[in-house]
Amino acid sequence: MCCFCTHLHYLCNDKITTFHSTVDKIKENQPIFIQDFDYPLPDERIAKFPLAQRDASKLLVYRQGNITESRFYNLSQYLPEGCLLVYNNTRVIQARMIFQKATGARIEVFCLEPSSPSDYALSLGSTGTCVWKCMIGNLKKWKGGKLTKDIETTGNICHLQAELQDGGEGNTREVHFSWDNPEVHFAQILEHAGELPIPPYLHRATEESDKVTYQTVYSKIEGSVAAPTAGLHFTPNVFDSLKEKRIETEELTLHVGAGTFQPVKSATADEHQMHAEVIEVNRSTIEHLIRQAGHVIAVGTTSVRTLESLYYIGLHLMRHPEETTFNITQWEPYEIPSEVPSTEALQAIVQYMERSGINRIHASTRIMIKPGYTFRVVNGIITNFHQPKSTLLLLVSAFVNGNWRTLYDYALAHDFRFLSYGDSSLLLP
Repeated sequence: MCCFCTHLHYLCNDKITTFHSTVDKIKENQPIFIQDFDYPLPDERIAKFPLAQRDASKLLVYRQGNITESRFYNLSQYLPEGCLLVYNNTRVIQARMIFQKATGARIEVFCLEPSSPSDYALSLGSTGTCVWKCMIGNLKKWKGGKLTKDIETTGNICHLQAELQDGGEGNTREVHFSWDNPEVHFAQILEHAGELPIPPYLHRATEESDKVTYQTVYSKIEGSVAAPTAGLHFTPNVFDSLKEKRIETEELTLHVGAGTFQPVKSATADEHQMHAEVIEVNRSTIEHLIRQAGHVIAVGTTSVRTLESLYYIGLHLMRHPEETTFNITQWEPYEIPSEVPSTEALQAIVQYMERSGINRIHASTRIMIKPGYTFRVVNGIITNFHQPKSTLLLLVSAFVNGNWRTLYDYALAHDFRFLSYGDSSLLLP
């Protein structure tokens, strides 16, 4: 059956299920049901560890509705001539700390994002004290009081204290950290007392090897609690092959939050609340995007969300040139119809940076890219295979015009490995 038919039919759990195509639902303003983005993913198809050679992973190439497969080290052969590859240079921090109460209760404190100072670099560079928004494991056992931990860093010993602050929702609270050695930065505390937070769906403990394999080879700006996993396939050899093909690259930063692991629990996409994530982009990168507009390939969904958020930051500045803070909301792309070309929106950011005398723009984004979304900056995506009923799968569906199931059926039938340490795909129009 043609994948562009009005109704798509697919076989799942030995039953034929019929659902309207995403395009029709958008036209009729019908809700997008998350159940339509479910698929059977056996545990054995989830890659628990990466391949020994990163770029030997399989690569599914989807172009104009056709599928071929190769290996990631051949990526440059499939990229369009003259394209610009944009990747996320964030680095995963060892954000999970375990404290032991005098009663024997084990409390897990998972640092999500800094509150005071709110800037990642400043907070990680703090000496003596800082406050972070944290996810607390076994919160019911931590009613109050301070948790303590003695930490030995390189040539330094300090006594760390963690104290709950008022407020918060669910198992998320702000935690005030303090330590008694002014020679020690908070980044050093996490490095020596924290644990790298690998995805929970791997169902295993973090191993020493994850400290290397769960970082991209180009990671450098600390702040994420999850890796931008599409980038895990890149190696120096892959970058050399890109240079040989004269494919240019740029980098940006989106610090990945724990919300990336959360499946959509609501019945429809409209009911889901996206988490905010911090983005930072250099002026030179934005100028490069303008020069190669129409040829931008994003490495990973985090790069997609950052690049598309830039468009709406530009729209803000075109309408309100005096703005200095930028927070892209979840539904902004759907509430503000626009025919402004991406080059004009991006140029508005460059002009703002010139007026302000800055070379790097900071913002936060909750943008939700779902079927019906109009891509403004991104023309191709490199991405892994995502969890069922996830916002990342919604994003993929939006880019391939609802034809995500064809990709995933192929990957399942041809022994592709799924999720963070799994294989990848190159999606092109």
